[in-house]
Amino acid sequence: LHFLSIAIAMVNNTRSSPSPRRRTLTSLHCISLCCIINFCSTTCESSIGMSAWRSSLTSLLMAHAFTASATTYNIPRDSSTRLFSLKPAAIPLMDSGKALARCGELLIDLTTSLDLYGGSLSATGASIRNCGDCIAQAAASCRFKTAAELVIDELREGATCLSEGGDKLSLAVKESEVDGDTALMESIANMIAPTKQAAMCLEQAGASIMQRESVDVAANHLISCAKALELLAINVELLDPSSSEGKLSAQRMLYASQQMNMAGRELIGEVKEKPKGKSWLKG
Repeated sequence: LHFLSIAIAMVNNTRSSPSPRRRTLTSLHCISLCCIINFCSTTCESSIGMSAWRSSLTSLLMAHAFTASATTYNIPRDSSTRLFSLKPAAIPLMDSGKALARCGELLIDLTTSLDLYGGSLSATGASIRNCGDCIAQAAASCRFKTAAELVIDELREGATCLSEGGDKLSLAVKESEVDGDTALMESIANMIAPTKQAAMCLEQAGASIMQRESVDVAANHLISCAKALELLAINVELLDPSSSEGKLSAQRMLYASQQMNMAGRELIGEVKEKPKGKSWLKG
């Protein structure tokens, strides 16, 4: 009975500890007590009922050791430290990714009309297309609460694609300088800063999710990326104002910017304005 009281005191002391509750130590104490009880009882085999008492008490302590061996942690109930759902941003972010991918394809077609196909500007269009694919894949993963790691990977991969596109734009400026096309060189040079800014915002959005920061932090980074894409769309149209591919590419990028801005505002939880009167009727 003395050993049993010691075991109960050990359990109470472990449960009252302010540190994360690790009860593995209690299980080791119980196992040690079982060994002591077996040793003491073997010296008193002549006692009546000693064998039955030993087996019952040993089983009780071993059962408690088994149940107490599980390690439990006190996880704080804070929205900034647990996985959160990104589902509200899924649909607009998907539209943004598809529009951005189409913008990159049209930019490659524009280089054909400018007789620059295969150069650094074409490589920039390919990087923008790949970025759009990554954003669309991230949007598809946003539908699932447990797919946060996939969203992080795709957003940061899209940021890498845009960053590579900015590096290609720097080479495209040098190529235009060699060709003597000053107007095109200035237009391409104006695209570098917003491209780098959009890449940095996407990287920060993925990093904020990885660090389990508030949803508002990731949303603000997406909104900042949308502003950079809007500025980039203006410069894309200035590459060749007379080309239909250039105008359409700029329109797709502007739409991608609007949808990404909407995705960020959906994450923040802004209330949409309800249509007034009968304006919701179609046809």
